[in-house]
Amino acid sequence: MKFLLKPTDPSKIEADILISFCWEKDLSETSDISKELSEEVKEGAAREDFEGKSDQLLLLSTRGIISAYKFLLVGLGKREKFDSYHLYTAIASAVKKSREGKPAKIAIVLPSEWLKKFSTPKTVQAVVEAVSASLYQFLKYKSEEEKKKTRIVEEVDLLLSAGKLSAAEEGLQIGEIISASVSFARDLINEPGEVTHPSFLAETALDIAKASKGSIKVKVWEKEEIEKLGMGSFLGVAKGSVKPPKFIRLSYRPALPKKKIVLIGKGITFDTGGLSIKTAEFMETMKLDMSGAASVLSIFQALPSLHPKVEVVGLIAACENMPAGNALKPGDILSAMNGKTIEVLNTDAEGRLTLADAISFANMKEKPDEIIDIATLTGACMVALGQEIAGLWGNDEKMMQDLERSAKETCEKIWRMPLEEEYKELLKSHIADIKNIQTGKYGGAITGALFLSEFVGSTPWMHLDIAGPAYAEKDTALAPQGGVGFGVRLLLHYLLNK
Repeated sequence: MKFLLKPTDPSKIEADILISFCWEKDLSETSDISKELSEEVKEGAAREDFEGKSDQLLLLSTRGIISAYKFLLVGLGKREKFDSYHLYTAIASAVKKSREGKPAKIAIVLPSEWLKKFSTPKTVQAVVEAVSASLYQFLKYKSEEEKKKTRIVEEVDLLLSAGKLSAAEEGLQIGEIISASVSFARDLINEPGEVTHPSFLAETALDIAKASKGSIKVKVWEKEEIEKLGMGSFLGVAKGSVKPPKFIRLSYRPALPKKKIVLIGKGITFDTGGLSIKTAEFMETMKLDMSGAASVLSIFQALPSLHPKVEVVGLIAACENMPAGNALKPGDILSAMNGKTIEVLNTDAEGRLTLADAISFANMKEKPDEIIDIATLTGACMVALGQEIAGLWGNDEKMMQDLERSAKETCEKIWRMPLEEEYKELLKSHIADIKNIQTGKYGGAITGALFLSEFVGSTPWMHLDIAGPAYAEKDTALAPQGGVGFGVRLLLHYLLNK
């Protein structure tokens, strides 16, 4: 699929479908495309009770009035309530509706008010990201017969005035780079666990470095080297699998970096729960447990093209969590890289054990200005926030405010959660420094974050629990069922804003 910027008169653009927008109870802008089309819109709106409210869609055959075969009018709701989130969802909903007609070419009229409100580059970038997210498909394992039933959108034309083309080009380029990275993350998550084992993630990191032509550096530690680092917590999780663990470090360093930021992605390539085994229902989608690692790898794929002014290090402790005769047992004691001992009472609370060593490595070896971890950590976070919102914890107010601003820009929803110090009592162990699950059944997302904070020290740090939004259980406007690539756009925007 290719995006093209065109100053073409919308009435003359040849496309399978032309998408335009209107505010609530204001259909006047369609007259700028064609007065005759405007009359058709008024008649159609009256018949279908279309008022331009948010999420309302009006699809019409143009009957040759304009060059496009069909016309889709998208309601935006009230002007004063329109923000970045509504921009993303309006575009995505429109594209999803357009796909019902299996178009090869889509044209989108960009409202001048959007360009003024958000700036031309940011508007075009958001549109490209939303279109790409909505059109994503994972067809690798479909038969040729099934693939033939799926018509691929080949071209998307973005229509705006000629005077805006230069500024729009910048937004188009950034949007395409970020969109490609989101698709890359989705591909990784959608692959079966037999493909995305730890060695595969390591090979993927090396491929990213090779493609970057020197911009990205990668080092991979094997099991013996991980043992020498003292990562007993990470290795405890890996014990039950025949697949060897890998500790992966990626790095990007521009000239004169302003800061050093470490991104840590949870890399459990398949999670059975270990000896605390999951039920079949909850194990079905556990290939997604490396979604944090997929996001970090995809971010590094984009960094050489986006040129952020900060040094970025990515860390992934990759392994499987499997039951076996030599697997980690409830009651075992592990020793993390920073020397802290952990009583393991539930082997299905394994992600925090691998992250403990990755965070310790970041503090002890990297000396960063900031640490951000992203992980499908707890089902409890989904109970609290549902499937579309990630939980945010941290120890630095400015970092969290900056990330919240990026979330508003990217339409990736996060919600700040409490790092309640009093709840640390629930993690106290009578035979080790800390245990890996809390006493009692409540507050699991908070105590998961508190567990990680034990390895952070005084470094500014944020934790993103993406258990909900990492994987779409059903099709949405911005993502088909499967891996979402949550956090790629959010963290890339965060790094670029630095």
